[in-house]
Amino acid sequence: MKRVWLLFSQSATVLLAAYFVISTLKPGWIATRGDTTLALLQAPAPRGGEVPPGSFRLAAQTASKAVVSINVSHDNKHHPRLPEPWPGFFNGEPDSESDGASGMGSGVIVSANGYVLTNNHVVEGADRIEVILNDHRRARAKVIGTDPDSDLAVLKIELDRLPVIVLGDSDNLQVGDQVLAIGNPFGVGQTVTAGIVSALGRNQLGINTFENFIQTDAAINPGNSGGALVDANGNLLGINTAIYSRSGGSLGIGFAIPIATAKQVLEAIVKDGQVTRGWIGVEPNDLSPELRETFGVAAPGGVIITGVLQGGPAAKAGLVPGDVIVAIAGTPVDDVSQLLAQVAALKPGTAAQFSVQRKKQVLQLAITPGLRPRPQKSNR
Repeated sequence: MKRVWLLFSQSATVLLAAYFVISTLKPGWIATRGDTTLALLQAPAPRGGEVPPGSFRLAAQTASKAVVSINVSHDNKHHPRLPEPWPGFFNGEPDSESDGASGMGSGVIVSANGYVLTNNHVVEGADRIEVILNDHRRARAKVIGTDPDSDLAVLKIELDRLPVIVLGDSDNLQVGDQVLAIGNPFGVGQTVTAGIVSALGRNQLGINTFENFIQTDAAINPGNSGGALVDANGNLLGINTAIYSRSGGSLGIGFAIPIATAKQVLEAIVKDGQVTRGWIGVEPNDLSPELRETFGVAAPGGVIITGVLQGGPAAKAGLVPGDVIVAIAGTPVDDVSQLLAQVAALKPGTAAQFSVQRKKQVLQLAITPGLRPRPQKSNR
């Protein structure tokens, strides 16, 4: 009898010990139908601020510090505005209840001494411009210069310890590269959206005189104008400028000015207060079958001139309607965008050699470009 009792007590002790261990370490193994205990699986906390795989956290944190919100006010209500639905510039809507019109936009601090890049249409005609940093500091901004042809503007603020964005390399961008768009959409506060580069070199959209846009599907909306398009390291690739939209909201087609272009404009404005471009006074068109037939063009390629300004640089050099410009200073010209860019790069007052085909005759004309006139104030 004692043996049986001893065996029973030992077995009970072992079972109780096993139950205690299992209930402590693996409670899910002994859950019953009536058990209401939640057996949840909890991921381990990241070690030492470890970034989750695929996260853009570091890029966003790096770039966001240098992206600012811009508030503008106008004494009158003729606020610059481009009609919808296309193209949709996305600075904020004017406030109809105030004495003057107001708007919102974004900008990027590109220099420790206070230079801010934004869009011309954000600050055009503004009587007061306020810049709000990501750390909530505020400052009045002064317009250093604007370039309506590229829709860029340079502002300056006077604050200490300014965060500065690092410029990336937009020339080496490829379709499919990951990008982030950072700005202040709808005035809700700084927002970061992600996408990819969906196309490069977009032009002939009727947005700017000089167009070479980066197209992205990163969501951008009203208020994002002048904000940053950055790469996965937080380096600045472009200035967000416009969206394709029939509703005013994002449809996954946005456009940014490459930083390579923006840098040239920035340096020219800081140095001279304006961008100096060459101009010859012509109306160019891409060659089409109809224009070939109308003007009897024999040239296999180039840009046909359908109008020449009387008394302009081209007219003085002997260029006439129907001529086809095939090269400038030895560089081939294939379309209107290339022609505009190459002429703009010429130094006003310095003659350049233009290769021109007139009917079946090839001519070499020395055209001395003038200074490109500033465009009339827009009615966007």
